[in-house]
Amino acid sequence: MKIKLTNQEIRKHLGSLSPEFPKYTTQLINLANQNVQGTRPKVVGQLSELIQAFPGKRLGEWEEWYLKRHPEAINIATNKIVEMLEHLKKAMNKIDRTLVEQWVRDLVIVKTFVGLRFQEAILKKVAENKKCDYSLASPEEESQGIDGFIGNKPVSIKPATYKSKRGLSEEIQASLIYYSKRKDGITIEYEEI
Repeated sequence: MKIKLTNQEIRKHLGSLSPEFPKYTTQLINLANQNVQGTRPKVVGQLSELIQAFPGKRLGEWEEWYLKRHPEAINIATNKIVEMLEHLKKAMNKIDRTLVEQWVRDLVIVKTFVGLRFQEAILKKVAENKKCDYSLASPEEESQGIDGFIGNKPVSIKPATYKSKRGLSEEIQASLIYYSKRKDGITIEYEEI
């Protein structure tokens, strides 16, 4: 037998009724909170640990217990989020059709091209570092796991996470170059080529 317990029923059984929020507002508040990290443990405490330590059963008891331990947390988090929402409001006023079209074009054209063609940039950087030429692999060479050549040595370019999967049955007859994407670019790691 299956029965369903809705979120509203859970709240009712626990003595908590969340307010009704206007459409889209919680998405914007969540976005602002993600940007400023207003409800992170350093601001509001480690809630998963606090709720385990809480000796009571009802919402009102939890609120009283929590606020005795973190009396300024709600206010601090609120201030951080409200400040970010003000920044977002200013940003919203700058968004028009032209800006949205530029964003879509950047995503579809530029970021897709760069994201899918960054292997060539890696080959070029490693070749510069080794003071030699590079070339991209042919489709036939790619089918053998070769992404390109540094000088005349075949190389395969893999994400750094591939190292932990080395037990895979894939046999690549090439030197491996590993990369990690970072906010400010790509970190490249390779053994002697």
